[in-house]
Amino acid sequence: MTDAAALRAQAEAWIAQDPDPFTRDELTKVLDDPAELEDRFGSRLKFGTAGLRGALGAGPNRMNRVVVAQAAAGLAAYLLRTPAEQRKGRVAIGYDARYNSRQFAMDTAEILQGAGFDAYVAPRILPTPFAAFCVQHLDCDAGVMVTASHNPPQDNGYKVYAGNGAQIIPPMDREIEAEILKVAERPISEIPRRIGFIDTPEEVVEEYFNRVAALARAEDRNITIAYSAMHGIGAESVLTTLQKAGFPPVAVVPQQLAPDPTFHTVDFPNPEEPGAMDLVEELAADIGADIAIANDPDADRIALSIGGRRLTGDETGYLLGDYVIRTTSGPDRMVANSLVSCSLLGEIAKRHGVEHKETLTGFKWIMNAGDNVIYGYEEALGYGCAPSIARDKDGVSAALMACDIAAALKQEGKTILDRLDELALEYGYYATGQLSVRVEDLSLIGKAMDHLRANPVTEVLGKPVTVFNDDTENKIVTVKADGVRAIVRPSGTEPKLKCYLQVVVPVEGEDLASARTRGDEFLALLKEEMRVALGLA
Repeated sequence: MTDAAALRAQAEAWIAQDPDPFTRDELTKVLDDPAELEDRFGSRLKFGTAGLRGALGAGPNRMNRVVVAQAAAGLAAYLLRTPAEQRKGRVAIGYDARYNSRQFAMDTAEILQGAGFDAYVAPRILPTPFAAFCVQHLDCDAGVMVTASHNPPQDNGYKVYAGNGAQIIPPMDREIEAEILKVAERPISEIPRRIGFIDTPEEVVEEYFNRVAALARAEDRNITIAYSAMHGIGAESVLTTLQKAGFPPVAVVPQQLAPDPTFHTVDFPNPEEPGAMDLVEELAADIGADIAIANDPDADRIALSIGGRRLTGDETGYLLGDYVIRTTSGPDRMVANSLVSCSLLGEIAKRHGVEHKETLTGFKWIMNAGDNVIYGYEEALGYGCAPSIARDKDGVSAALMACDIAAALKQEGKTILDRLDELALEYGYYATGQLSVRVEDLSLIGKAMDHLRANPVTEVLGKPVTVFNDDTENKIVTVKADGVRAIVRPSGTEPKLKCYLQVVVPVEGEDLASARTRGDEFLALLKEEMRVALGLA
């Protein structure tokens, strides 16, 4: 606990340098509240995973113009460590429609320009994968996307890409953070700025649309599509690329079409959350849609629903992966997925002679698995269908490819659900799901993990555990038995404890219905067993 007088002094120093009148006023009102000051100044947002993410507000433990200025200056200092002859001198910057996103992007551009870089700022709100595309297409040293993706309305974030167009990985994240901490030792008024950033040309936006549209392969694209932007920024990109690819006009959820930082029709702006896709599924039922699609707010993720059945992130993941593998060629191909995602993609890859790699959680690892990655996914609705376009999860290209699959299957008199059945008959039924616990007290996550470590599981679903691996460095515990897997970890972006479950059931005598029933029952039992193992029962 920091001394109250010291906290007040820090807060007053912050007010003196803060250029935002709203956050200055907010902080002034709590100067006599030591607990509030401790929360804001007792720690600072950690620059990790792919940058920063947190609640908006004053203080180093919040997202605000001071923290963003420090982050931009720290990034610039890191980039300037590269010899001048090896630098491109360009950085791409994008932003979503959340509160303060455009302001944070402008601050970043001015500071990077003040450090000698040309800042190419998106001409308007465009999806996160467009920022990743720009890093590669414009041959930049780095990229920044101001977004909190699917977090609650009060949050914002700062996502950073390396020069290869993928999210940063260690040691780059730690080295940037070290530079940020140096910058934070002096007022942000001392950071050089230069006005006059560069608007990313419209032809670059068109190139992104055209390259995504060119991914379509189905001969007849006459399907019925229902779509929701989830109050985010995906509508223009998804609707434009589908139109360019020759799909019919898309039916949209009007209440969720326009960007809205309050996300007023959903409890959480995350297609994974219960109820988030209700409106688009209602629309799909009304019009008899072949496919219903929802983006998350920054359109780097998608969720699918077919005939009223919502696909899991894994089902969509191996469906898209199977399609990419079958519609590409060449001996030097790799697909990748996070270790918490379904292992079926690896089996599909093996059958087609394609290299497969399992990575740590997070798309930064998936897209850095190798230069020959043609597809990657994570079960949390993230799919990289075209790394040559964007080396990040891309809800625009994934939406188009899902529609392409639906159209190709419709020509054969089938649906996506039929294709999932075919995969189950060929490889077995992979039942996957989650035990996800949202907490207000983050210490409860650590207590549950400690309980599991102190009481190692020796049996699951009546089968002896063959693997109990405690990866303390990456905060992951893995439990495996024959045909059974459970992986436990804290969420990297939300106050949640997540347990990823998988049960594989062979399909005997092509009795798929029986295999599904058994698999789903086993999955429900496994969820309860892991709840007990974590001390949550």
